[in-house]
Amino acid sequence: MLDVITADKIDAALPWPFAIEVLRAGFVAGDSVTTPQRHHHSMGTGEDSPTLLLMPSWSDQYAGVKLVTVFPTNRDTDVATINGNYLLLNGTTGVPLAILDGGALTARRTAAASVLAATMLARPDSHRLVVVGSGRLAGELARGYCALFPIDDVTVWNHRAAGAEQLAATLRNEGFPATSATDLGAACATADIVTCATMSSAPVISGDSLNAGCHLDLVGAFTPAMREADDVATGRARVFVDTMAGALTEAGDILQPIQSGALRESDIEADLFSLCRGFDVHRANDDITLFKSVGHALEDLVSAAAVYEALAQQPR
Repeated sequence: MLDVITADKIDAALPWPFAIEVLRAGFVAGDSVTTPQRHHHSMGTGEDSPTLLLMPSWSDQYAGVKLVTVFPTNRDTDVATINGNYLLLNGTTGVPLAILDGGALTARRTAAASVLAATMLARPDSHRLVVVGSGRLAGELARGYCALFPIDDVTVWNHRAAGAEQLAATLRNEGFPATSATDLGAACATADIVTCATMSSAPVISGDSLNAGCHLDLVGAFTPAMREADDVATGRARVFVDTMAGALTEAGDILQPIQSGALRESDIEADLFSLCRGFDVHRANDDITLFKSVGHALEDLVSAAAVYEALAQQPR
């Protein structure tokens, strides 16, 4: 019987430290997983065009594919902007094992990948976090960073102030020290970590505003036409990515600075595969580090398999 795994079960099966270690192990053993470049299809025209994403991956033990839709026009409705499902298969027989809530799986593994990178790139004593965006992923990023870093100050900024206050209130109700802000530059000037989960087509982060020694985590922009940080930010930072292939084909925050001359491909120091396998960052205290996440189907596969295995051990 095909299991249907809901969002609450995914969150319970992937507590933050475990979710991060699952991804770390996955990137270390990445050679055993085959992951084609994801299929990325625009379903319309214009800045708010919906997008269809197909992300397959497989190993000897498991195979899987995620189908995701991104509809920016849902922002002002009760419908989530990102929707999808993940189909997990037996890697030996091809038999379907489970369907997982794609939104919950994506939000948890995406935030976990960013926090995983930050454990190797950000200062361990980072305690001031700025969250740019107010959607589901922004909230997960805040929770993930608070679980792994000694965060005692969470500031939420969004281009719609009401969205920032709503997320800050939600986080406060969960016990996090969160407030909203209307001046993003001022917030960044004292931040240890800035994490962005927007769908912006123009930079919202000014490099001139970044605090020396901060870590900049760019998660939201996932096409060449989208961008969250300007050339100054890229030029000031030591640059890292989740995967070289994804960053150099899909990430506007990498491709646009390369096109302008603010960044060279050779300036990208390492990806998550190298970082997890022991790349020595040699971080100086005042270094600004930048991590660009595009997303990788390996993250879905190993996270979905971990959820399936965790639930399989529970009594039915």
